[in-house]
Amino acid sequence: MIGSKLDIGIDLGTATVVACVKGKGIVLREPSVVAINKTTKEVLAVGKEAEKMIGRTPGNIIAIRPLRNGVISDFTATSKMLKYFINKACSKGGFGRFRMMICVPSQITEVEKRAVIDVAIQTGAKKAYLIEEPVAAAIGAGIDISKPCGNLVVDIGGGTTDIAVISIGGSVVSSSLKTAGDKFNKDIIKYIKKKYNILIGERTAEKIKMGIGCVYPREEDITMEARGRNLNTGLPITIKLKSSEIMVALIESAMQIVESVKSVLEKTPPELTADISDKGIYMTGGGSLLYGLDRLLEENTGINVMIAQDAISCVAIGTGKALENLDALDAKSRK
Repeated sequence: MIGSKLDIGIDLGTATVVACVKGKGIVLREPSVVAINKTTKEVLAVGKEAEKMIGRTPGNIIAIRPLRNGVISDFTATSKMLKYFINKACSKGGFGRFRMMICVPSQITEVEKRAVIDVAIQTGAKKAYLIEEPVAAAIGAGIDISKPCGNLVVDIGGGTTDIAVISIGGSVVSSSLKTAGDKFNKDIIKYIKKKYNILIGERTAEKIKMGIGCVYPREEDITMEARGRNLNTGLPITIKLKSSEIMVALIESAMQIVESVKSVLEKTPPELTADISDKGIYMTGGGSLLYGLDRLLEENTGINVMIAQDAISCVAIGTGKALENLDALDAKSRK
């Protein structure tokens, strides 16, 4: 049995939920998918098992992502999903009341923040705290954010891209846009449908993105086979795709991220801009691993761009490190 002083950090991502426990590090990484019986509203599967059902369920079962664009779109499903993950992360035995820190996009509204806290309390949390994703990502990337020095972090997740200039432990200028990993997948689906009149699923689009996706010309044009449904005949079909044509599909969304970074830089105080120019831009999140995105950003800003080590886990690692300060936060709130 785990004691009541348990502290849990949750990276509540649109595509993936990562949980860390104070003193143990990352203990769980699962897709944020829930399979529900539409008739009884019963949760049939969560995480990896539910993800396998996407696009493969009978009429009375739906596999859904209860988080959209970094915020809760289905309160009940999110609550059940989170409860399942916490039970799994904290061993099969019972555990006492715990404190929870959850990552949220930098630009979410007060109502959306309240929804996240309510879900945390419903799952059994004694207290819930929120941390902005770029701040958590910066901590996870090993940046010392306590100093009066400008650090620009671009965190590209599944549902949102969060861009923030961080100094003395907080965001000075920030922006959040709904162009991220999921949008890249939709771009690929849309492109293949328009060019080949073939419909592919989300999971196939994800494989194409990870396999041959790029937003900067590769030295060699690589190919990949993908299966879909011919919209003329209704029959399965296999096509061969080139990385150069996937670049055509993705470049517009990639440039939206670049323009948003430039916009944040324009609003940044001159002293902090000078710091960023010296230190460079840090990229975190799974979306930052898209081939050529760092080079595209570097070419358009003139600033050196670095992809953080273990970019996918940066937010979760940062949340885990932030758990160390919960006692100080509690003491401050009591005062």
